Amino acid sequence: MTAHQGAILTTLERWYSPVEVLKMATAVNGELLAMSGPRNPYPGKLGVIEPGALADLIVVDGDPTTNLKLVADPDKNFLLIMKDGRVVKDTLA
Repeated sequence: MTAHQGAILTTLERWYSPVEVLKMATAVNGELLAMSGPRNPYPGKLGVIEPGALADLIVVDGDPTTNLKLVADPDKNFLLIMKDGRVVKDTLA
């Protein structure tokens, strides 16, 4: 994630609901990458949380489906980040 990606996502609220923005940034982008065939950087199973699937998870301090501005400050609002099933940030404790 780039430093300002979350802030840029919030500008889409002018046209889309927070849920639609989050879906575009996550599931829809994954679907588009899957269409790239052998160039797909994520050739594993996406969109599920199960053994063997590629999992990126974020625990947010709040509900970004109703307050998208939470993604604009990930340092403050992202309490746990998992990338490829590995914890890369954990401030829950």
